[in-house]
Amino acid sequence: MDSNQREKQKKSRSDRHKNKTEHRPKRSEKRSIQLNKLLSRIKRQKEEDLQATIKYERPTKQKQKRNRSDRHREREERKEENKQIKQEGRRSKKTEKKGFVFTFKHTIVSFGVVFVLALIAYTTILYGGKLIVDEEKLIISPPTTIETEDGDIVWYLYDQYRLPVELDQVPDHVKDAFVAIEDKRFYSHSGVDIRSVVRAIYRDIVARSKVEGGSTLTQQLAKNLFLTNDKSWLRKIKEVMIALYLEREFTKDEILEMYLNVVYFGQGQYGIEAAANKYFYKSVEDLTLEEGALLAGMVKAPNGYSPIDHLEKAQNRRNLVLTTMSELDYISVDEAKEAQAKNVELNISQRKYNPAHHAFVDIAIQEAEELYGITLDDLKRSRYRLITSLDETAQTIAFDQFQQDGYFPGNNKEDVEGAFVMMEQESGEIVAAIGGRHFQTGDLNRVVKPIGQPGSTMKPLAVYAPALETELFTPYSTLPDELQEWDGKPVRNYNDQYDGAVTFYNAIKYSKNTSSVWLLNEIGVDYAKSYLKKMKIDIEDKDVRIALGDLKKGLSPLQLVQSYRTFVHGGKMIDAHTIIEVYNRKGEVVASANPETTEVFSDQVAWNMTEMLKDVVASGTGQSGYYPHELAGKTGTTQHPKVKGETKDAWFVGFTPEYVTALWMGYDDISQQDHFLTGGSSYPTELTKKILTELDKQRPLVATFTKPENVQALAEPIELPNITDLSSSYVFGGLKIVKGKLEWTGTKDKRIIYRVYEENGDKDEQIGEVNGENEFVIDKFSLFDTNSYYVVPYDPLAQTEGQPSNVVKITF
Repeated sequence: MDSNQREKQKKSRSDRHKNKTEHRPKRSEKRSIQLNKLLSRIKRQKEEDLQATIKYERPTKQKQKRNRSDRHREREERKEENKQIKQEGRRSKKTEKKGFVFTFKHTIVSFGVVFVLALIAYTTILYGGKLIVDEEKLIISPPTTIETEDGDIVWYLYDQYRLPVELDQVPDHVKDAFVAIEDKRFYSHSGVDIRSVVRAIYRDIVARSKVEGGSTLTQQLAKNLFLTNDKSWLRKIKEVMIALYLEREFTKDEILEMYLNVVYFGQGQYGIEAAANKYFYKSVEDLTLEEGALLAGMVKAPNGYSPIDHLEKAQNRRNLVLTTMSELDYISVDEAKEAQAKNVELNISQRKYNPAHHAFVDIAIQEAEELYGITLDDLKRSRYRLITSLDETAQTIAFDQFQQDGYFPGNNKEDVEGAFVMMEQESGEIVAAIGGRHFQTGDLNRVVKPIGQPGSTMKPLAVYAPALETELFTPYSTLPDELQEWDGKPVRNYNDQYDGAVTFYNAIKYSKNTSSVWLLNEIGVDYAKSYLKKMKIDIEDKDVRIALGDLKKGLSPLQLVQSYRTFVHGGKMIDAHTIIEVYNRKGEVVASANPETTEVFSDQVAWNMTEMLKDVVASGTGQSGYYPHELAGKTGTTQHPKVKGETKDAWFVGFTPEYVTALWMGYDDISQQDHFLTGGSSYPTELTKKILTELDKQRPLVATFTKPENVQALAEPIELPNITDLSSSYVFGGLKIVKGKLEWTGTKDKRIIYRVYEENGDKDEQIGEVNGENEFVIDKFSLFDTNSYYVVPYDPLAQTEGQPSNVVKITF
C-alpha cells in the first residue's frame, strides 16, 4: 500500500472518529432521551387503561373487589413513577446548570479571590511591620540607676542589662566578626535573605519541624526587640514584617548598631559593651581580634557556647568565626591563624548588689511611683537616674550592727526582727534604712509598714507636747502618780512603783504610765488626736490608752521619725523622702523633691520637749548604751498579749542636732508562744547609740543642741532631797547669848529653798527659810521652853514642797 493510500485510510479513520464523536450524544442529552422513553411508556400504559375501560364488563363482586385492589396498586405505582420522573428531571436541570458555573464563572471568581488574598498578604508582610513595632522599644536605653548625691551607683533596674554604645565605638574587626558568622549578605539584602529562607524551609520540611531560622541580622534584631523565641510560622512572619519595616526606616549601620546593643550573650548580658565588661572586664573599644570573634560566636547559642561553662566549645566556635572572616577577606589567613593559636583568657567581672542597700532601694522605688508616677516597669523599660539621699557610710554601719545577734533579745533568735531608719532632720532626707535583719527587695519593708504598737514613744506626741500647748501645764507642773483604773482596767507603771505626785518633767523622764494617762484625760482625747493628725498619724482609737501606745493598729518607724522631727526643728514636721532628683534618658530633670512641711507645735514647746527628752537619755529610761554627744529620745515597750511578763515590741526613737532615728525590735508573727522578746527598750536604745557612735568615728557629728534665739531656756528640774538627818545645837554670841541652830544634809542644787517650821499645836508656823544653805539659826526661842522644829525642801520651779524632815527639839 503506497503512501497516498495510507493517508486516505488514515483520513477516513479520522473522519469516522470525528463523525462518531460529533453524533455521540452528550450526557445531558442521554438523560433527556431516557426521560422521553419513560414518558412514552407511561403514555402507552394510559392508552391501554383507556381501552380496557371501553371494553368494560360488569364484573362479579369477587372480581370487582380484585379489580379495585389491582387498580389501587397500579395507581400507587404510577404515583411513585411520576415522583421519580419529576425528581430525575430536577436533578438533570440542576446538574446541567452547576456544571456550567463550575467550569467557567466559578473558576474566574476563584482566581480573583486568590489574587486579592495574595495581594493583601503581600501588602501586609511588606508594610504591616509598622503595626507591630513599638517605637519606644527602638530606644535602646541603659539600665536605670539609683545613685548617691556624689554620683556613686548603688543599684541598677532593668529587664535586660544593656550598656549601649555607638557604632563608631565598636572596632571594625568586631563588626566584621558578627557580619561574617551571622549574616554574610547583610549589606546586600533588604532585610530578608531569600536564599537562606529557602534553605531553612527545605530543612524544616525534611525534619518536619522548625529546626532552622535562616534569619538575617535585621530579623534577629526584630526578634530580640519585639518578639519571643518560640519557633512558629506566625512568629516568623511577624519577624519578616518587622525586618522589612526596619530596613525601610533605618540605614544598615543604624540597624547593626541596634543589633550589637541588644543581642544576648548569656549571663544576663545584653549588648556588646555589657558582654565585653562581663567576660573581659573591658570596654568594647579595647577588645582584641580573638575576643571579638569569641563574642560573635556566642550569639548563636549563648549558653551552649559560654566560655565560662563550655570553654572548649567556645574556643572552637571562635576559631570558626576567624576562619570565616579570612574566607570573606575581612582578615588575612595569617591573622586568623595567629588569633586561633591563642588561648581564651577571661577576666570575669561580678556585678553584685550590696545587701545593705536593699531596704533603701525598695523605699526609693515605691517613692518614685507614689510621688512621681514612675512605676517599676517604667524604671526597667526606660533609662532614669534616681539621685537619692543615701549615706553609704551610715547605711553600712547600721546594716553591719543589725547582723549582731547580741542586740536582739528574742527567745527565738532565727525569727527575731528589727527595723531602723535615719533621717536628716533639716531636709527630711532619709540617709539609712534597714527594713529587716535579712531584708531583700520586695520583702515586707518594716521601715514604711506599720509593724508594732509604739508603746511609750507615743507619750511625747499624744500627751506631753499637746498638754504644753494648752498653757495650763508647764514642764514643772505636778501630776498624780497613783495606781488607778481607767475604763475598768488598772494602769500600772512599768516598775510598779508610785510616788504619789511627780513633776511633768519627771513623768516623761521616768516614763510614768499613770501620770500620762491622767494628763491625757485632762486635755481630752480628741484634742490630743488633732495634733497626731497634723503629724499624719491617723488612728481609730478613742480612749486614754492612746497615751500608752496601746493602739489597734501599729505605727511604722518612718511615721515616728517624721513626728519626732517636730521637736528638733521648731515644731515643724516634714515628709521623709529618699529621692532628691530624677533624670530621664535625655538628661532632663523630670522630678525634684519638694517635701511638705506642717507646723504642729510652737517653738517654745518644741524646745522644752527637746530639753526633757535629752534628760530621758542622760538619766532616765534611755540611759542604756554609750554615745559621746547629746542625744534626746524616748523608749517604748509593749507587753506580749499571750505570754505574761514578756515583751512584744521594743522601741527607741531619738534625735541628735542633725539626725532623727527610730529603731524597732520584735516578731512579725506573735501567734506562737515562742515568739517574744526577752528584753525591753534598753536593747534598741543601746543599738541606736552604737550606730551613732560608729558613724561619729567615721565623720564627727554635731555634739550639742543649740537653743533657738526666740525661745527661753528650760532649766533642769529640781530634785528635792528627802531629809532624815536634821539636828539641833546651841550657838553662843551676839546680842543674844544663846541661839538655836538647825543643820541637815542637802544637795548641791542651790536653787532649792529650805523652809523651817516650828510645831505649834494644831498649826505649825514657818519661822524662816534659806536658799541653797544646809543650816538655819533660830534667834527667837525661849531657854526655858522646849521647842520642836522640822525642815521642808521647796521647789521654786514647780512651786511644790517636798517631804518634811525628821523633827528635832531644842531645850536648855
